[in-house]
Amino acid sequence: MRVLLIATNRNNRYQSRLNAQPMPIGLAYIAGHLDHERHEVKVLDLMFSDDHLADVEATVKEFQPQMVGMSVRNLSNHSYLNTIWALPHSKEVIDRIRTISDAVIVCGGPAFSIMPTECFEYLGCDIGLAGDAGETFAALAESIEIGEPSYFDLPGLVYKKDGHTIRNEGYCTSAFAQSPRLEDLDMARYNKAGFGIGILTKLGGFYYPANASDAQIDESGWRVIRPIDEVVAEVKSMKDRFDMKKVFFVDNGFNLPLDHAKSLCSAIIEADINIRWNTCLAPFDCDTELIGLMKDAGCGLVMMVNRSGNPGDMGSMVEENDALAEVCRMCDEGGLHYNLGKQFGEPGETRESVDNKLDFLRSVNPALASLRVGVSVMPGTEVALIAKQEGLIKDESELVKPTFYIANEVKEWIVDYLKEQVQSEPRWNLS
Repeated sequence: MRVLLIATNRNNRYQSRLNAQPMPIGLAYIAGHLDHERHEVKVLDLMFSDDHLADVEATVKEFQPQMVGMSVRNLSNHSYLNTIWALPHSKEVIDRIRTISDAVIVCGGPAFSIMPTECFEYLGCDIGLAGDAGETFAALAESIEIGEPSYFDLPGLVYKKDGHTIRNEGYCTSAFAQSPRLEDLDMARYNKAGFGIGILTKLGGFYYPANASDAQIDESGWRVIRPIDEVVAEVKSMKDRFDMKKVFFVDNGFNLPLDHAKSLCSAIIEADINIRWNTCLAPFDCDTELIGLMKDAGCGLVMMVNRSGNPGDMGSMVEENDALAEVCRMCDEGGLHYNLGKQFGEPGETRESVDNKLDFLRSVNPALASLRVGVSVMPGTEVALIAKQEGLIKDESELVKPTFYIANEVKEWIVDYLKEQVQSEPRWNLS
């Protein structure tokens, strides 16, 4: 069967300021799990496309796919001042395909998995897959090829039945046993783009979305922790094959657990790979030994994944800032650059808490500080509940579109006030 995989993401900016073109690592894993002896597989990556709809049409006409898999990476760019809703772009792609092909269209990806039913209904695809879908997509392709309808009982599947949208319980799960297939991507261009080529180390954990399936989180707090020797071997292989200069370890808390992070850094040093890399760091459970190991292993920049705490509870907020400041101090002393961010306008925000956050940002030395206006409301979160109680939304299904919460006490002046503050701080970015 002919299977076309499309990476629809075209968002090429980080915090609306820095050039960052993330490689579609999830789609590469999908391609890696497919049986290439059984299926003819083609990948279309729209990141670097000058006319993405024309490229989609030309590829579909030439390749004549029987199945199309689409990765939907973002719901939006989460920027209050420059809001971009990403889903209409993916819908445009589906609508164009519909005009020239009767292929089965299957959608998945990070954004789709946050709101599977709502995304399915808005996009108008044939089947949706929520979760990490490498093995599931491969099984689905084989079932569709032989005309076997039994795939409708797959966990995480979204489909239409008798005019109604059905979402099966659970999420697709993957062991990431197959390597991502990268040769179908423009690796030379990704080598020069943004923060580096993505390599998966862990998934899930402390910052995983609140509506994730609890069954996917193990006792360590993570859904997937890849063996260290696997990660190191992949880095070496990618450097040899693609002359890779920099990687981004896909990990929403590289330092969690601490022993695992230290062991990975030590393994990279011992392997003498000589690669530059970036990652995300949680602002706790960190020590100077890890910072030194990260620096020696080639880490050039970390992004502090920060939760601001409750602005209405100044004690909690000060405690959160103290913990973050300590990690920043470790990075400064260890010569490790870092970016960090603060949200303004959270529930309970006051003039005092806003000034407290600004004072904190002035007390540290980030390479870039991101000041975000409002909270981009996500389903299943405490902010979503507050937004519903206060009448900002009637139902969480509305959150498929960009929705921002800004506390009433600061709503009238917060944007102008922050614009004034960033004028004197060249390393601050307001979004």
